[in-house]
Amino acid sequence: EASNLAMSSVVANFSLLNKIYIPKYIFPLSKCLFVGINFLLTLIPLYVVLFATGTGINIYHIFLPYAFLCLFMFTLGMGFILSAVSVFLRDMFYIYGIVIMMWTYLTPIMYDISTISPTLQPFLKLNPLYHYINFAREIILYGRIPQPFTWLTCIISAVIVLIIGVVVFKKTQDKFIYYV
Repeated sequence: EASNLAMSSVVANFSLLNKIYIPKYIFPLSKCLFVGINFLLTLIPLYVVLFATGTGINIYHIFLPYAFLCLFMFTLGMGFILSAVSVFLRDMFYIYGIVIMMWTYLTPIMYDISTISPTLQPFLKLNPLYHYINFAREIILYGRIPQPFTWLTCIISAVIVLIIGVVVFKKTQDKFIYYV
């Protein structure tokens, strides 16, 4: 949701960009913050279910904000990339719909990676979203602290995508006005 909203944020606000000067990065950032706040609110029903089923919480739940922060940074970076590309390539809205659907099926959200063939598992682990979901799954479902490799993979993938997103957005933002 955040990447979809961020992708259309600059294009949807072209009329505002033509009238006054406003930092262009505000648009994808505001969409990602909005979805981030919405995400935090959806944690309320999750914890209601955890308590209702008797699962409860453990001490490791204090590490969940780390995964959420890494996921936010990753999503913001993707939002910057997508919003910059969509200005120049309007078909990106349709292409990304297909890409995000395939990406969702290739991310083990509703299934555990152990149900997949061992030969395919290394390919699924290349997906950065796998590590964010695995981080939360280890804490919430299994009640244990994630492995150090998972911590490292989460932050490295988030920082890399955020840096790439900021660089792409910064290099292209001055050309946005020509593609109104």
